[in-house]
Order: sequence, then structure tokens, then C-alpha cells
Amino acid sequence: MNFNKNGFIIIKQAINKELANFIYNYFLLKREVAKAMFDKGYINPFSDYFGTWSDEQVPNTYSHYSDIVMETLLEKVKPIMEKQTKLKLIPTYSYARIYKKGDIFNRHNDRSSCEISTTLNLGGDPWPIFISKNEKEGKYIEDKYIPSKEKGIEINLNQGDMLVYKGNLLEHWREIFKGKDCGQVFLHYNNSRTEGSELNIYDGRPHLGLPIFFKNKK
Repeated sequence: MNFNKNGFIIIKQAINKELANFIYNYFLLKREVAKAMFDKGYINPFSDYFGTWSDEQVPNTYSHYSDIVMETLLEKVKPIMEKQTKLKLIPTYSYARIYKKGDIFNRHNDRSSCEISTTLNLGGDPWPIFISKNEKEGKYIEDKYIPSKEKGIEINLNQGDMLVYKGNLLEHWREIFKGKDCGQVFLHYNNSRTEGSELNIYDGRPHLGLPIFFKNKK
């Protein structure tokens, strides 16, 4: 499959199952730790340093911007992605979630820091992702995103597999989740040849691993 022609590519066993399972169990434990610390009042539930349940895209589901393990993974898989896409990539940020039963990942396109993106299956119950066959199917009207009605392509990923796609051009989504837990991490990059891509390096942070409030701070 040609990435530049199709806009996406599937990489089987981008990381091995042993590593994927280790990261998945680490993230499950981190969710438990974060909940215990929030419940006991040791940390602010609106702080995202230990993760958060306040992500508007998937409400009441544990997620984490720039978890340090995920940011390490962002760098680890970059050579694999560069080989498969034939692009030189600039890392921007990672975003991980543990989805729960009943979650829906609504149709959307991503922002400019997500020009070249991947979703990597860390573990848990299977949950397919859908991706549009055509660029920019959805549209914005008065800053509100209006999704397309395209059926899309259903993609199933096994543990350790990842889907690489043009996140800011191809609409993507997941339908209602019927399992218990599903761990996924999004790893985002820019094509180094895209004009202005250097402005998105590390998503505006001084370096990887830093929380979101470091964005655009010198």
C-alpha cells in the first residue's frame, strides 16, 4: 500500500506484543493511581499531569497528553514510520486513552500538529477505527465541525499494530465501543517539508515529555 497515494498505511507489529502489553498495563495502573490521588484530594482533578477524565472529545474517559512513556514511544517508532511513508518526520506530541464500554470517537479531522498521525493498539478489547477514502470530507461552518456521511474504511488493529494516516486531511472515527477497555495511543508528527512545520516541533513545547501548559513558552 502506498501511503502518499492512499493517505494511510497499516504497519503490522510496529512494536512487539510484549512491549505493547507492558505499556498497556503501565497505563492501566497509572489510571488507578490517578483516580486514587484525585479521589483523596492529593492532586487537582483538572490537572493533566497524571492524566484526566475531562477530555471533551471522549468525556469521562481516562486520557493523557504527553505521558513520558508515550513520548518515548513517539521517538521509538519514528524511524519505522519514516521508512514506510518515505517522509522525514518532525515529532509533535502523543495522546493516549483507555476507552471504556459505550465510548464513541466522533468523526473529525485533526489540527496541523497532527499532519502525519498514528493510532497504535496497546491492548485490551478490539475496537475498529474507520477512515475516510477522500480528503477533507467533513467541513466547518461557523467553527462547528459538520461530519460527512461517508461509510469509510473499517480497519482492525491487533496489539502492537498501528495505522498511519494523514490526520489533518482524512476524517476518522470509531463507532460505539462494546468491550470493557481498549488502550490506544496517538502519535503525531509533521512532514518536515510542509511549510511552517518547524513551528509545530514538540507541539510548541521546549522538548518532549512536558505537559501541555509548556506550549509556546520559551
